[in-house]
Amino acid sequence: MKIAFIGLGNMGAHMARNLVQAKQDVSVWNRTASKAEPLRAHNAHVSASVPEAVRDAEVVITMLADDSAVSSLVLEPDGVLPHLKAGAIHISMSTISVALSQQLAVEHHKNGQHLVSAPVFGRPEAASAGKLFVVAAGDAAILDRCAPIFAAIGQRTFLVGHKPEMANVVKLAGNFLISVVIESLGESIALTRKYGIAPQEFVEFLTSTLFAAPVYKTYGGLIAEQRYQPAGFAMRLGLKDVRLVAAAADSAGVPMPLLSVVHDNAVSALGRGMHELDWSSLARLAAENAGLK
Repeated sequence: MKIAFIGLGNMGAHMARNLVQAKQDVSVWNRTASKAEPLRAHNAHVSASVPEAVRDAEVVITMLADDSAVSSLVLEPDGVLPHLKAGAIHISMSTISVALSQQLAVEHHKNGQHLVSAPVFGRPEAASAGKLFVVAAGDAAILDRCAPIFAAIGQRTFLVGHKPEMANVVKLAGNFLISVVIESLGESIALTRKYGIAPQEFVEFLTSTLFAAPVYKTYGGLIAEQRYQPAGFAMRLGLKDVRLVAAAADSAGVPMPLLSVVHDNAVSALGRGMHELDWSSLARLAAENAGLK
């Protein structure tokens, strides 16, 4: 299958490499060209432009930071949409707004192309190991064609509906839950630290008993060790996702009181210059508010 992969950040570079290792024919492009060069050694084709990357592709995958990046690299004259052939598939794997997902579906349909939304759950280490969880939505026949791609990058794929934006809603809801877990872990660890309990011991207790889920183990460990760099998922991107959740909730008339707490703390984190720290550093605010270092 001829695949064009657009966006080689912390997640995308690993995903593209796994597709090449799965014997797919992969062309890559990244705004910062140097990030594409390591994939040349893995036999990926490095393209000089988006039109060059997607022109002959059967599938184009975008893994980009936000709505602005996706809009500019898909919808603009030098983007994916005008240069992707009819019948080809765009798999949007970025965490984007519901509204943009709906717009992409309309525009691709006008061009005789197909949109699948397939955001992923997992941090860079899971992407490297091909152990992401893929949440996909779109036309059933098109999803079937995409199955080998999902299998190359993830350990399991969840099909959640026939409208692409349904996958985006699941991704946003999931990221909201992660943000609340981070906030609650931070507050709980701050409380126990004030009473002299070592954070590592508290997290070990939690994750060995009622809170044995991977999200508690991963973020509990990061918080206990205060290991916020390098960022697996930067705070600025976490705030972006929180805002996307708020937009989706407002549009559907869904009150989400806990979201306001996470939003305000993420804004505070950016105000303190924590843009590039991992979003688990929300726990640092809880510690500082408790008078801890």
